[in-house]
Amino acid sequence: MAVLIVAADAMEFRGMPPRSDWILKANGVGAERAAAAVDRAVEAFRPAAVVSTGFCGALDPDLQVGDVVVATEVASGGGRFAALSPRGAKNARCGVVASIDHVARTAAEKSRLFASGAMAVEMEAGGVAERATAHGIPFFCIKAVTDLASEDMANDFNSALRPDGHFATIEILSSSLRQPLTRIPELIRLRKRCARAAMSLGEFIADCRF
Repeated sequence: MAVLIVAADAMEFRGMPPRSDWILKANGVGAERAAAAVDRAVEAFRPAAVVSTGFCGALDPDLQVGDVVVATEVASGGGRFAALSPRGAKNARCGVVASIDHVARTAAEKSRLFASGAMAVEMEAGGVAERATAHGIPFFCIKAVTDLASEDMANDFNSALRPDGHFATIEILSSSLRQPLTRIPELIRLRKRCARAAMSLGEFIADCRF
């Protein structure tokens, strides 16, 4: 049976080797779109497992860019969902992942989330977890870090999120020109970090058994 792997954007799959038993779905940012991806896949076939993957922000100050986080639990507005640990996985940090409805832009917000017991934050796992649980399918959550707990984001990705679940690239680039000395270097840095995180995810998940 195939494993369903859900992310927000196809770029998060770039480090993963092709596998005939993996079904990769990128349906946009946010829990609602991630949940819809699970429901549509289950209508077509019943996965052996569902994996929420992609990028995350660090809440634990010890986490570094490219580190892999395996959730033991996903905490979201919809509740708390247990997550399984894949077999064969190595060199990951394990703990609670907070799934929220916006990009956590400030170090202050990340600190508050860390105080709640979570070690990383993202936007899709809550939706995936809820639907996997509803369908009675084993759930896993594996993320890779792209921004640090101590960092604030100068670029406002929340205001650039379109209804289709993707960020408006032109809007982000245009707004970055208002503060080019801080916002443009941040975008370049984030692009490099996403590439690194995607490779970390691919290498890690390639060794996993679900």
